[in-house]
Amino acid sequence: MKRITLALLGFAGLVGWGEVVHWRASRALVHPRRPARSEAVVVLGYRNKGTDANAMNRWRVRAALRSIDPALDSVLVCSGAGSGPVPEAELLARHAAALGFTGEVRLEDRSRSTWQNIEFLAPLLERVDQIKIVSNPLHAEKARLYLHHQRPDLAARLVRGADYRPGEAWPLKPLLAAHGLRKLALGKRDLARRAAM
Repeated sequence: MKRITLALLGFAGLVGWGEVVHWRASRALVHPRRPARSEAVVVLGYRNKGTDANAMNRWRVRAALRSIDPALDSVLVCSGAGSGPVPEAELLARHAAALGFTGEVRLEDRSRSTWQNIEFLAPLLERVDQIKIVSNPLHAEKARLYLHHQRPDLAARLVRGADYRPGEAWPLKPLLAAHGLRKLALGKRDLARRAAM
């Protein structure tokens, strides 16, 4: 009985850790919301090799759509080239339409990394008052970090999206947290290397 109790406590601790990591990442490198008339909600693609949005990209689109503020003039910006026959950006846009989204959509379909996502997205974000980057929360934090590095002027417009919800996909969160923290550390190392060049 004691072993079972300890195992359950360990499992609960792991799940709680995953939640906290995602919660913190969703609030990193963003600013308090200010009065705004327009926004861009950026959704980043994930390793799509097929002709339909994969499970991760479908989840990211749902998170992007719930991030849209109906009181603002909003544009959904879909980003990613992917490695399949159809660019991820197009698959993301198609899935948003399948979920009923009828607003403005812009596509960035050349990027093959998070660094390129931000590099190629920047011109699409020039004319909006606020920017929300939506992905897995740790990946979104990495993208915001890159935006701060590449375009501090645009990073000043970053606000929080709705890519974190307590308890959502909780069995996966510890694994995603471990993977995301590793990728974020690699991203920070990459920035340090770029700064030293």
